[in-house]
Amino acid sequence: MDAILDYDQGAPVTLYLDDLRVRHLGECRYDSPLSEMLTTKQTSPHYVAEGDRVLLEDTVSMLAGHDVPPEQVPSFEGAGPRKKIYFDPSSVTAGILTCGGLCPGLNNVIRGLVQELAVHYKVKRILGFRNGLRGLTSEYREDTVELTPDHVRDIHNAGGTILGSSRGNQDPDEMVDSLVEHGVDVLFVIGGDGGMRAATCLSKAIEARGLDISVIGVPKTIDNDLPFTDQSFGFQSAFASAMDFISSVSVEAAASPNGVGLVKLMGRHSGFIAAYAALAANGADIVLIPEIPFTLDGPDGLLAYVEQHVRKKGYVVIVLAEGAGQELLEEPDLAHRNGKATDASGNVKLGKIDDLLKERITDHLTAVGLAPTMRYIDPSYAIRSVVANAYDSVYCLRLAHAAAHAAMAGRTEVAVARWRRRFVHVPLSLMTSRRNQVDPDGDLWMSVLETTCQPAEFGAQREREKVPSGFC
Repeated sequence: MDAILDYDQGAPVTLYLDDLRVRHLGECRYDSPLSEMLTTKQTSPHYVAEGDRVLLEDTVSMLAGHDVPPEQVPSFEGAGPRKKIYFDPSSVTAGILTCGGLCPGLNNVIRGLVQELAVHYKVKRILGFRNGLRGLTSEYREDTVELTPDHVRDIHNAGGTILGSSRGNQDPDEMVDSLVEHGVDVLFVIGGDGGMRAATCLSKAIEARGLDISVIGVPKTIDNDLPFTDQSFGFQSAFASAMDFISSVSVEAAASPNGVGLVKLMGRHSGFIAAYAALAANGADIVLIPEIPFTLDGPDGLLAYVEQHVRKKGYVVIVLAEGAGQELLEEPDLAHRNGKATDASGNVKLGKIDDLLKERITDHLTAVGLAPTMRYIDPSYAIRSVVANAYDSVYCLRLAHAAAHAAMAGRTEVAVARWRRRFVHVPLSLMTSRRNQVDPDGDLWMSVLETTCQPAEFGAQREREKVPSGFC
């Protein structure tokens, strides 16, 4: 099979067509209740017909590099209903759980799954496992809730998740025991990278026992850092909410002598929320993200630029992704601010870059006779707990439909995602194979630089050609 290169993070990764194939539990022998709807469907700009595939690459130059027949070009299986399904709906028990951090749209996905399974597939029993993967442990496996269309009718009007969530690793065999005890045939795991890793381990444990249980992932993260998806659900709602905080801190900074507005947003490894919220608010002067290292001192450092901005404009507004500038905390005298410890999911806790910036900016401006008025906001939990906006509400519903179709058709160890604006099946192993990050040489970051007028770099941290000191 021909190989391709994927450049999501700037480092090429070789993939093959077989890497993109999804696992099936077996032959689909039952007529789908949606089969009549599909009889005349053909692939179009708005629909991918059953059996067709969605190309991984989307430019002429990329496709020109493949000297193979079209059917061998790397591609994803299209998502959606099938004419034949694997499970007999009348005997199916479905399970749903949400895990990891909160994200706008979790209740929308739960609601969409329940409605699709109960109304269209006539599934009689749908269980919600409480508090994430913990709900599949022997201690908590009886803490379930029966989900019906009546139960979930209005849950999309609330943020968070009606099932609760948790972090932490659980024993795969113990979780399989819980699924067997409850007679679960299909399990939907709504989670981030940790949830997708857990779903992969769970699928492997199920396969090792030779069980017919489908595991479908619905990936979520407000950081938008999962690969092989155009955009994670909840991301748009989150950055729209973050935009309001940037606007508020801009007003505060502008009304204060030598005002310095600092907004810290989520973004452990990826700066998408900071970038998009800054573009939407159009009030940020500086955006700092994990993908672009920066220095504080020197004529080209951040502090000098902040001083220059305050002198010229009277105030400055900085949008900070939580994972930015972590390299600055590696210095020995800043060890007390360095995270290093890990959370329940195994993620390294981030150092307190916001505290460092507040201190250093205050000290620097005071030393040059511009004693600042600091206005600081950290709306991290606020933006992830909001109700999904209209766009995300629709997106979540469509992901839920795709997940239900995938499960009933006997797909397993697979996530549903939207790629190149088509809904597709992505092997779970790929969903956790790397991170989606802001490309420093991509058009999104270029738009940020054009909007903020900030330099492409604060200090010479990346080995690249010399860049202009600013765009404005």
